[in-house]
Parts: sequence; structure tokens; C-alpha cells
Amino acid sequence: MKKAQLSGSARTNVGKKDTSALRKEGRVPCVLYGNGDQIHFSVRAVDLQKIIFSPDVYQIELDIDGGKKAMAIIQEKQMHPVKDTPVHVDFLELSDDKPVKLKLPVRTTGIAPGVVNGGKLRTPYRMLKVMGLPANLPDAVTIDISNLKIGQSIRVSDININGVKILEPANAVVIAVKMARGAVLSPEEEAAAAAEAEAEEGGE
Repeated sequence: MKKAQLSGSARTNVGKKDTSALRKEGRVPCVLYGNGDQIHFSVRAVDLQKIIFSPDVYQIELDIDGGKKAMAIIQEKQMHPVKDTPVHVDFLELSDDKPVKLKLPVRTTGIAPGVVNGGKLRTPYRMLKVMGLPANLPDAVTIDISNLKIGQSIRVSDININGVKILEPANAVVIAVKMARGAVLSPEEEAAAAAEAEAEEGGE
């Protein structure tokens, strides 16, 4: 996984008044947990937003007042309902020997022949929930679609990542090429599209 750094300031008072004052100063209240006691701290909102609004998922090196240093991931975040800015963030401290659950973005490589022939690429999953040791976690779930024809799909059960378990249903479709108006089908694609249509009708 990609890594980022955040500097934080410890909080001695965690009351509502202190929380409101922090937000007015452009800081976000946070908590770090996972290995021992919880640590309450705050970070600059502008620094945190660069990470939260990135398409990537990061392991974050936290430095709290130069004393407590930890590798962590964002476990949960509360966003302002109107401004869509972070108002509170929970960080989970990582351990080399403890598996962690998180969501990774789905990315594709290659060009699907089915799309070249006029089919439409569908991606029902933008993120996949996975579990693995921190050292085994990739930047993203990268899927090669260079052999995907019209009517074909890639399911969770088709994806293998060394040392990582995908926690979504095994038969869930992650990427598919659907029939579109004006598509030119090969005999193989016609058969695949017909089989998929039958399978969808049977599932209704």
C-alpha cells in the first residue's frame, strides 16, 4: 500500500467545548486505537483532506507531538452533512502480525475486446473489502480485462491476491461487459451473452 505522513497534536481535554474550538482552528479531532490505550489527538484539516479525498488508500505514519509514532489506517470517518469535510476520524494502529480489514479500490488493466466491439463495461464494485497482513496489502485490487468479451464477467472467486482474502460474496460480479445497442458480436460472444441472460432470468 501507499504510505502518507500526518503530524498530530495530543488532546488533554476531549470535551465538546474543546472539540468545537479545534474545528474553528481548522483542525480535526481524531483517536488512535488498536494497540493498548486510546490516544486522542488532532490534525490539520487540510492535511487530512488530501488523504481522505484521494482515490488511493494509505497506510499512514502518525507522529503525535514527536513522541508517539505509529502506522495506522483510517478505520472510520465522520463527515459534515453539508460541507462534506471531516469532523472526526478514527485511526486503527497496525501491527505486522495482525491481519487488518479495509476496502481497496478496484482498478483495471488492458482493453476488453467486448468494449472494442461495442459492449459496455460495468463495474458494480468500486471498492472491495479485504483482509490481510499490512505487508501483504496492495495499493488496489487490479484486474486484467484484456480477455473480457461481451457477456463475460469477472467474479470475486476469479480474483487471487497473494496473502489477501476478499471478504465479498464469492459469486459477486466485480466487472462485466454487457451487451449494448450497436455491438458487433462474434459467435463466442453471442453464446456468452445468451448464457448470461439465461442466468439472470433464472436468478429472478
